[in-house]
Amino acid sequence: MKNLILGLKFAFSYFTIIPVKFKETDNLSTKGVLSYMLFFLPISGFVLSLIVLSVYFLLYDLNWLGAIIASSIYLLLYGFLHTEGVIDVVDAIYAKHSGKDPYKVIKESTVGAMGILYSVLLVLLKISLFSYMLLNEYFLELVLIIFLSRFYILFTIFFYEFKSSFVNLLSDSLSINKSMLLFILITILGMFTLGFFSYIFLLIITTIFVIIINKFLKSNLGFLNGDCLGTLIEVLEVFLPLIILLGLV
Repeated sequence: MKNLILGLKFAFSYFTIIPVKFKETDNLSTKGVLSYMLFFLPISGFVLSLIVLSVYFLLYDLNWLGAIIASSIYLLLYGFLHTEGVIDVVDAIYAKHSGKDPYKVIKESTVGAMGILYSVLLVLLKISLFSYMLLNEYFLELVLIIFLSRFYILFTIFFYEFKSSFVNLLSDSLSINKSMLLFILITILGMFTLGFFSYIFLLIITTIFVIIINKFLKSNLGFLNGDCLGTLIEVLEVFLPLIILLGLV
């Protein structure tokens, strides 16, 4: 039970700006805690999506302005953590094209113009897509997107090697049973929201897309790290709304 509670608190403290307090004696590096932290990662996204919907309903009378505010609050709720990953990854890719060491660049505290431009583009696209979904009452679809984008982090951690001691520690702590439980929960939501065949098709094309993105990052960087996981979430949260809004599922 202690590992479960610490894992829950760790997930929300690390992946959201929701204030969480720890004791000095709390050990967050054990496999038991990290296993639950990974389990609660997609659930933290589920909670954030519910907050976004609550904000939108409170601001419903503001119409499109309320939708934009609610969508923007979503990015604030995870502290733009994944957006920062996009900046670092893009800078590293362009640095490698210039003959520099991408791993050194991705670890630098400074940011480059190209990274900022790409991250701003993704933020604008995501806020626009999420706002459109809110205005057109794609509420369950939005919850599914945020839930699913984080679940694919577990998928990536399981199937790929990383140049990151922390991510490798997470990989060693990943529980197949907990991951399957999450998959069942997401599947129930997905089938209820989209229907059986549409949801299965969404899973297939999303899995293919994730494999392509990871292959692209690995080939252009020479490695995968935590910033790549953040980039994957950001890209998925543009890709998935487009697939659903275009009626492809």
